[in-house]
Amino acid sequence: MSKVPLTTHGAELLRAELHNLKTVERPSVIAAIAEARSHGDLSENAEYDAAKERQSFVEGRIAEVEFKLSNAQIIDPQQLDAEGRCVFGATVDLEDLESGEAVTYQIVGDDEADIKQGKISIGSPIARALIGKFAGDVAEVQAPGGVREYEVLDVKYI
Repeated sequence: MSKVPLTTHGAELLRAELHNLKTVERPSVIAAIAEARSHGDLSENAEYDAAKERQSFVEGRIAEVEFKLSNAQIIDPQQLDAEGRCVFGATVDLEDLESGEAVTYQIVGDDEADIKQGKISIGSPIARALIGKFAGDVAEVQAPGGVREYEVLDVKYI
């Protein structure tokens, strides 16, 4: 089994989601199934079918989150000693050499990725190009629109 890389924040978010699924969503679905059953004939009961489908989704998500947490390799970016290299959990300031636009990304696990918050997945093309780079290096990223070059301005572990 491979380890699932997570930052400490990402692990906290998964634990909170799991708690919500078990304490709020699961009881809600059980109540919806009981309510639908009380309406009689289950063969033509759309409420019952919808509740059972929701239950299947909730139980599947619980199993998925529990699996990820049990196989998690939790990395605290503040505890990293990567000597200025881009690694998992690092926050990287970049400059697009073509447009001059400055961006900041944190390299995180697949579940934590959210480009609107500046968090990119370790499996993304830009993160793969950045891994191992130092401030001052240029990373070439194979993007759908062609090769883009980014200069690494700074690497932080926050």
